[in-house]
Amino acid sequence: MSTAEDRLLRDQLIEFLRGSSAHADLKAVLDDFPVGLRGTKPKGAPYTAWQLLEHIRIALHDLLDFCTNSNYIQPEWPRDYWPEEEAPASANAWNTSVAAVKKDMADFAKLVRHPESNLYATIPWGEGQTVLREILLAGQHTSYHLGQIVLLRRELDAWKES
Repeated sequence: MSTAEDRLLRDQLIEFLRGSSAHADLKAVLDDFPVGLRGTKPKGAPYTAWQLLEHIRIALHDLLDFCTNSNYIQPEWPRDYWPEEEAPASANAWNTSVAAVKKDMADFAKLVRHPESNLYATIPWGEGQTVLREILLAGQHTSYHLGQIVLLRRELDAWKES
């Protein structure tokens, strides 16, 4: 792969992680979520926005940890990936979780930008996974659950189409 092709791939991966090309980004979905609705579960919905946000945070951090920590220990599925609480303990808890998601997404972007990050090399402590695979998984997983949060917001009449 040429240097120009590598740069193009990395630029597109960063755009993918940021969202907003074909779907709502983190800021649009999470930043102005009404405080009083963060723990509300519309009829028929399996999760609240808080549970989805925390699942995104936990899974995203786990993927980043897997990519960067040679002492990685896999959490237990599904117990360690989903919160039991339906609502955040406070507005600060919500804000802290949103900030952690944004930080981990930025850290994934730093990993992509770092010219010495070999996107194609297998992660030595994994089972054949590559950094590229984990980046794609992080973006896809986050996007999927952000879509669910948008749907919850629509059900709760708390989403403005842009």
